[in-house]
Formats: sequence, structure tokens, C-alpha cells
Amino acid sequence: MDKIGFASFGSKAKPYVLTVAIQFGFAGAFIFSMASFNMGMSRFVFIVYRNIIAAITLAPFAWFFERKVRPKMTISVFLQIMALAFLEPVIDQGFTFLGMQYTSASFTSVLINTVPSMTFFLAVIFRIEHVNIKQIRSIAKVIGTLVTFTGTLFILLGCLAWSSFFILQSITLKKYPAEMSLSTLICLVGAFQSSAVAFVAERHSGAGVWALGWDFRLYGPLYTGIVTSGLTYYVQGLVMQIRGPVFYTAFNPLCMIITCALGSFLFGEQLHLGSIIGAVIIAMGLYAVVWGKAKDYLSATTTIKQTETQQLPITSSDHV
Repeated sequence: MDKIGFASFGSKAKPYVLTVAIQFGFAGAFIFSMASFNMGMSRFVFIVYRNIIAAITLAPFAWFFERKVRPKMTISVFLQIMALAFLEPVIDQGFTFLGMQYTSASFTSVLINTVPSMTFFLAVIFRIEHVNIKQIRSIAKVIGTLVTFTGTLFILLGCLAWSSFFILQSITLKKYPAEMSLSTLICLVGAFQSSAVAFVAERHSGAGVWALGWDFRLYGPLYTGIVTSGLTYYVQGLVMQIRGPVFYTAFNPLCMIITCALGSFLFGEQLHLGSIIGAVIIAMGLYAVVWGKAKDYLSATTTIKQTETQQLPITSSDHV
């Protein structure tokens, strides 16, 4: 394979590689979070530390690498950042961790698969995705989405908030195309908002509830802050600018598989045949969506190339 061919392959494979890597990061986040909660750490305090660590981690890189390309902050963008911080750090993380404390890491990772379905529906509503019922790829996306949605019914509020976060992040990046700076601001604002929630929720718990130690009460916030909130927010912004929010969220089944395997190995969570069959059905539905998105992307790329070819200026040899 020549250098040009390798570069072309690398460019096409980049969204897939990045998205798969993110799913491994999310799987680790479920495990670290559950371990922290098992040691008695408050989920409200966990969220505060997670987002503070994420903001501190991202801030130096955002300042250095995007200082020349960072757009001017506007009231509209700031309000969208406030909404993004409320949707993800406060609502999504809060309800997801609440559900995790009453169930398990594996169960929560399975239920998170409602996110691609909700993201697809919201993307259609906001006209980020287009459906033509006469085309096979569109039918595949719709059927895959419906099959997935029927397999998961819990933690809907958290998943809806996360889906809304993806849509709003995709819209905000068009106005503020500085992924790292946007991620830093989301985590920073999210830390302030979640701090207010934590102070109210834990007002009778005393100062000890904020204590950390050399155990998962520290490792959990560190991992999720650096890897999940910090790095993931940035990378998912890159992927969504290339392939859109529906493509990105369709890879969630991989996180489910990794989390179930780790949960079974580390926490002794039992895997039943029905759960495995259900997971396979969910995965089949989601990858039908991926197939449809791949066809959409190929069709759009071909159309752009044809348009560029038609617009090339015609030069005469007399002018040479």
C-alpha cells in the first residue's frame, strides 16, 4: 500500500478507531464508578470531583493548542454551554449513577443503549439526520433504532439527557469549533452546577462526605475525570464533526460487552443466557444503524465529488 493509499485508509478508519477506543474508556468508567460507590462514596460528590479533574486536565491543552483558533465567546454559545453542562454532568451522570447504585455496572451499560435510539429520533427532529423511507439504508436505520429501543426501558431520563447533550454539542461545535476549549468549559460549568446540587443533597452529611483516600474514592474520580469526561468529550466532538452524533452513539454495544465481561470478572456479576441473547439483539439493531450511516456517508461523499468535478473551470490550451 502506497503512502497516499495508507493516508486515505487512515482517514476513513479514524472515526471508527476513535469511537471504539472511547467505548473501552466508558467501560472502565462504569467499573471504576461502581467500585467507588461500593466504598461508600456519594454519587453527588463523585460527579463534582470528576468534572473538576476533567476541567483541570483539559484547560492547559485547550489554552495552548487552541489559543489562535478559539472563536469569540457569545451569549448564545455561553447559554448552550450552560445547557450542555446541565444535561451531561448534572442530569445524565446523576441519574445514571443513581440507577447504577441500585443495579449493577453491567445492567447500566446495557440500558445506556437507549442513547443511540434517542439520538437518532432527536437528530431526525432537528434535521441533522434525514430519512427517506424508499431507500433501504434509511429503512435499516429506522428498524435498527426500533429494535434497539424495545430492548431497553430503564434510566430513560439520564439517557434522554445524554442524547440531548450529543445533539446540542453537535450544534454548538458549528458555532464554536474549538473542541478542547468547549469540553473544558462544559466540565468547568458542570462542576459548579453539580457542586450546588451536592451541597444541597449532602447538607446533613458533614464534611466527611467530601473526603478522599488512596483507594477507589480517588481512583474513580481521577479515571472518569481524565479519561471519560476530559478526553472523551474532546474526541467525541472530533468524531461528530466528521460523521455526526448518530454514528458515534451507535457503537455503545461495544461498551456494554466490555463492561459485562469486566463486571463478571471483577464483581462476580452473573451473566444469564437471556441477557446475552438480548444483548445480541440490541447489537444487531444498532449495527443496522451503523450500516445505514455508512451508506449515507458514502452517498454524500460521492455527491460532493461529483459537484466539485462539475465546477472545475475549463481551460483552453491557447492560454498556456
